[in-house]
Amino acid sequence: MVLKPLNPALAATFAPPVMEARRWLDGEEFAPDRPLINVSQAAPVAPPPLALRQAIAEAALHLPAAHLYGPVLGMAELRAELAAQWSAAYGGAIAPAQVAITQGCNQAFCAALATLAGAGDEVILPTPWYFNHKMWLDMQRVKAVPLATGAGLIPEAEAAAALITPATRAIVLVSPNNPGGVEYPAAVLRAFRELARQRGIALIVDETYRDFDSRDGAPHDLFTDPDWDEGFIHLYSFSKAYRLTGHRVGAIVASAERLAEVEKFLDTVAICPSQLGQIAALWGMRNLAGWVAGERAEILARRAAMQAGLTALPGWRTLGVGAYFAYVEHPSPLPSPAFARALVREAGVLVLPGTMFMPEGEGERELRIAFANIDVAGIGRLMARLSALTI
Repeated sequence: MVLKPLNPALAATFAPPVMEARRWLDGEEFAPDRPLINVSQAAPVAPPPLALRQAIAEAALHLPAAHLYGPVLGMAELRAELAAQWSAAYGGAIAPAQVAITQGCNQAFCAALATLAGAGDEVILPTPWYFNHKMWLDMQRVKAVPLATGAGLIPEAEAAAALITPATRAIVLVSPNNPGGVEYPAAVLRAFRELARQRGIALIVDETYRDFDSRDGAPHDLFTDPDWDEGFIHLYSFSKAYRLTGHRVGAIVASAERLAEVEKFLDTVAICPSQLGQIAALWGMRNLAGWVAGERAEILARRAAMQAGLTALPGWRTLGVGAYFAYVEHPSPLPSPAFARALVREAGVLVLPGTMFMPEGEGERELRIAFANIDVAGIGRLMARLSALTI
């Protein structure tokens, strides 16, 4: 007897793109003097700074509670620290009870969506979208409604308004954007907030890459509204700023009432966030502001190098660049999935094709380059390999 899939929605969901791309490396060999340039995944490749690692080690050795279950919504101290720092940074009033800590920002998104939508509902995602957002909606049988962004990759609230139906539950924005790299202007975020409020739906803003925004000051004023928590949900990740990807620490900022529902979700899938990860995030928030500023400066230097390098590449077109990413149009006659695989063989470069971030049939000319994985010299080597291509 052949067993049928236990969950057809899960079976129909596409495979994790980063894992799929890694499989393209099977059987490939790269010469020592020409190693693989892996710009596929957006994650720091170095460990946290030594002082932070020492803080983690001290907690692991001497703090018994670091190895036990903690509160489902996270450590009280970390929730309070994030509330205080976000209130100061955004010029608003955020209470600790309006903050929950999660096992990474992906889990924050899943938890937030669990409070909003179920099978048959709709959620609007600007394209190109973050593929894990689309995957989660597919698994839950929630329809992802694509919002085309066009040139500049900036979504428009007016265009989103035309997509809202009685089944719409939320609009999701990612800024700085993954995969596009673009930073949404404050006026754009405000327009979406007003649209969501008028139509009685939620606005989710994922600011995983906020620490690498090129603009000074608050990127938006949504928290200055005294009633910000009525339908506005903010997501964050500690992974990038403090190089804590393996520790899985994220956050949701929303109404206390919504977080009471989030607690039900989190209790059933993780019970509580990693204690050591939270300890590390709290130590980082309290002690590493100067170090994070240096990390931001380095990422902005890589951004400038990437922008300059792409501008000099004949036939290549930059659609968006910022945070960890460049989103580009390539000149090859090959569709982007075939071109991306050919880059492994011909150039020793691993990137993700735009089709992984778009509805079926779109993104055939596009690639995402996660340039935060390589330094300025590495970007130079990447450009040299791309300029030598004949495919």
